[in-house]
Amino acid sequence: MKVVNLKQAILQAWKERWSDYQWSINMKKFFPKGATWDILNLAEALLEQAMIGPSPNPLILSYLKYAISSQMVSYSSVLTAISKFDDFSRDLCVQALLDIMDMFCDRLSCHGKAEECIGLCRALLSALHWLLRCTAASAERLREGLEAGTPAAGEKQLAMCLQRLEKTLSSTKNRALLHIAKLEEASSWTAIEHSLLKLGDILANLSNPQLRSQAEQCGTLIRSIPTMLSVHSEQLHKTGFPTVHALVLLEGTMNLTGETQPLVEQLMMVKRMQHIPTPLFVLEIWKACFVGLIESPEGTGELKWTAFTFLKIPQVLVKLKKYSHGDKDFTEDVNSAFEFLLKLTPLLDKADQRCNCDCTNFLLQECSKQGLLSEASMNNLMAKRKADREHAPQLKSDENANIQPNPGLILRAEPTVTNILKTMDADHSKSPEGLLGVLGHMLSGKSLDLLLAAAAATGKLKSFARKFINLNEFTTHGSEESTKAASVRALLFDISFLMLCHVAQTYGSEVILSDSSTGAEVFFFETWMQTCMPEEGKILNPDHPCFRPDSTKVESLVALLNNFSEMKLVQMKWNEACLSISAAILEILNAWENGVLAFESIQKITDNIKGKVCSLAVCAVAWLVAHVRMLGLDEREKSLQMIRQLAGPLNSENTLQFYNERVVIMSSILEHMCADVLQQTATQIKFPAMGMDSMPYWNLLPPKRPIKEVLTDVFAKVLERGWVDSRSIHVFDTLLHMGGVYWFCNNLIKELLKETRKEHTLRAVELLYSIFCLDMQQVTLVLLGHILPGLLTDSSKWHSLMDPPGTALAKLAVWCALSSYSSHKGQASSRQKKRHREDIEDYISLFPLDDMQPSKLMRLLSSNEDDANILSSPTDRSMSSSLSASQLHTVNMRDPLNRVLGESPAPRPSALSSAPPVAAPLSPPGSFPPALWLAPSFPPSFQRPFLGAALSTSVSSFPGAELLPGPAHGIPLPPPPAAQPTCSCSSPPSWARGPPAPTRSSCSGSWRSVWTAWSRAAAAASCSSCPSPPCRSW
Repeated sequence: MKVVNLKQAILQAWKERWSDYQWSINMKKFFPKGATWDILNLAEALLEQAMIGPSPNPLILSYLKYAISSQMVSYSSVLTAISKFDDFSRDLCVQALLDIMDMFCDRLSCHGKAEECIGLCRALLSALHWLLRCTAASAERLREGLEAGTPAAGEKQLAMCLQRLEKTLSSTKNRALLHIAKLEEASSWTAIEHSLLKLGDILANLSNPQLRSQAEQCGTLIRSIPTMLSVHSEQLHKTGFPTVHALVLLEGTMNLTGETQPLVEQLMMVKRMQHIPTPLFVLEIWKACFVGLIESPEGTGELKWTAFTFLKIPQVLVKLKKYSHGDKDFTEDVNSAFEFLLKLTPLLDKADQRCNCDCTNFLLQECSKQGLLSEASMNNLMAKRKADREHAPQLKSDENANIQPNPGLILRAEPTVTNILKTMDADHSKSPEGLLGVLGHMLSGKSLDLLLAAAAATGKLKSFARKFINLNEFTTHGSEESTKAASVRALLFDISFLMLCHVAQTYGSEVILSDSSTGAEVFFFETWMQTCMPEEGKILNPDHPCFRPDSTKVESLVALLNNFSEMKLVQMKWNEACLSISAAILEILNAWENGVLAFESIQKITDNIKGKVCSLAVCAVAWLVAHVRMLGLDEREKSLQMIRQLAGPLNSENTLQFYNERVVIMSSILEHMCADVLQQTATQIKFPAMGMDSMPYWNLLPPKRPIKEVLTDVFAKVLERGWVDSRSIHVFDTLLHMGGVYWFCNNLIKELLKETRKEHTLRAVELLYSIFCLDMQQVTLVLLGHILPGLLTDSSKWHSLMDPPGTALAKLAVWCALSSYSSHKGQASSRQKKRHREDIEDYISLFPLDDMQPSKLMRLLSSNEDDANILSSPTDRSMSSSLSASQLHTVNMRDPLNRVLGESPAPRPSALSSAPPVAAPLSPPGSFPPALWLAPSFPPSFQRPFLGAALSTSVSSFPGAELLPGPAHGIPLPPPPAAQPTCSCSSPPSWARGPPAPTRSSCSGSWRSVWTAWSRAAAAASCSSCPSPPCRSW
């Protein structure tokens, strides 16, 4: 009844000549909501009415096209209706049906249920069969026309059929849908094969070579459908490699000063592990560089990324060239990489817009200079990019047309760094005025940051800093000198001091510090920076002896500052003044708090401190920051007010040369110093504007939100996006520092084990490996020594190790082990950002954690039930979980990696040494904690792949697997614990007799509880009747 009504509605629309949108509106009025148009067979009814005559009805066809465009009918219903038409003699009707198929055959989709998706596959198979029949009919008519002398009649229709057939089959997605339909409808596929054979016989005698070639190509595509699953073309079609991308971003964001060789070795290891072709490998490096340029924050961050891209990466490629089989091959690969890069026009246009120049042009010139490109290739690539830029939107505006681009400035700054280093080698006492002119020129604009970025990217920053440390030491005190000479000496001291502070805050204090093993003299600035300078994560004690110099010097400095006349500079010992200013500030602060000094006097004193040399203000604020940390909220007002007074510039003409430039650097230094304290106290201090965000990646974590949620959310976004951006890298680094290695690694592994699709797990492994590069060696220790044994020995977690996440975890473990072992074996310098952990170690020594109760920090960090269960019962948890995040984070890398990866006296060492791992300090010497030496006993019914087998498979099939020592299957069973010394008492306590002997059938619960209880008792008790009880040696 519904069909009759539907036909009546269509006929009424035709009689009244409704437009397509009027027809759509009226149809929805006639038929109430409920049944869909596919159930009413709307597409079939429209085609039936449109194809009644020798030519199609154009009005009714317009209704059908409107229904397709507005998604009133599904693609599957239209394809099914088309496949029911079999009168191929009506050329106009066939042509109309081919035009309808052309509307959507290259963009088939289905957003319904699984049955509807299968229905689309079957409909496409029916449509393919219909196309083959139509093509065969057209070819038959063409052959008959040739025999009759009228070939044009069938040739046009045959060409149209072959064109639609080729367009449908050229889509890989369509062929995949046909493959699914072939598995569902075997009989229909057999009919298609028969039609294909029939078509081949008909076209064999076709005289038109173009049509015959087109038909052969379509036949090849159809015959390739059954073999789609057997063709492994995933690697060939993969053009993005997130691990390489993230490694380059990590290096450019956090380790510009690092050596190039460790980065080269890490990149080559990733290239071998993931079998990346060299052109795509170089392309991914360039893509990461351009993304880093675009994402970099304005100011110092942008200059650092520019130096990294245009100075350091070409040097990295020069070293990668040595790993290539031949210079010519690598040059061709670099040329191919640039050819691919030029196709990424939006990326290059965005980078050009950001840098206000043709970045590709600068990059090509630098690569040609380094011998990575031939001149002909460079000119060819430049011409292509120039042609692309002509069609790009206007990149320059009137405002920034006169601004010099950073790439050009960085490339010109490189030789300037060399000249400055030569100037600094001269005798400072002979021409201090000339040296002051050079330093003053460095302070203007962004010259200092340009020079420092160029020095960092070329490996000259440490030498640069050493020259300024020597200059600073030279100017600390002078003999008989004139007023002018004293002013020059004060300026040289101040500028060198400020520059060194800026370098330490921007590139890390390790650039400043000299190697203690060389026995070199430690100068004033190094001593002050180590003991008095606040840094991220570094807590200073304001009552430390370094802040309490000789009282007579403090009194004279207080008198000098309290004297409202101009501060004298002649024969001033600036190093003593910097060390004494903290105690002087304490005296002044006490006087102010007790009402002895008024606020006007404090203003004059602070103006006197910052009026001549800004370094005194920096030293004063350094102590005030440490002092404010120790005060209550209601006691901090005057200290913070004094910081505010010292941070502002002095509005006076009676200042030394380059004062405004020095104040800009001072304000940046003070902003970094005060960031932690200002955040804790919710205080705002307005520093002199620098025109940019000097701390772009500060305070990234959202407030009042558990860090575990932040970690999972950020990783989920990274996994969905497929690559790690600069901001995410900083968030991960902050979370790693805050939560510790075990917490960080454990929660990310849990996220990996949640994935169920193979492609998602493979992508997660690539991303996790790059994230773990933040602290690869520590993460490897925790992964191999704690997390994997915990998963393998806990039967309740075996289900999570099934394929694909189990195999993915095995691959991740192998990658991490290879990276850590090779870098540790080669004694490569650490590329990780150094973290300040002294405060954590100090807190642990001051406030040792009671092992009988879980750490409060760990309970706050862990929000899921599993972690709560682990921490709630100390007798049931494993040795690895008894360590807090901070303790695990400070594991020394010197010995544990050899213990985990294995260095034993045997000819072929085992995967895990018999030495006690670092995570089990309570175990007797020569033994293993149960979490490592109790081998898992898997039930026979557990037939799915698990991590132990996957790990051995990954190791054996992995390039460079010979680096990993150990047997081929899982984690081995080490030797039993060595015999312990016996107590000489007549009745020794139970703990002195040692723990019961473990057995292979022991589970991870009961025996571990006995071992843990015995170990704690042995560590806490002592035998009163023995002069030297053996427990002390244990």
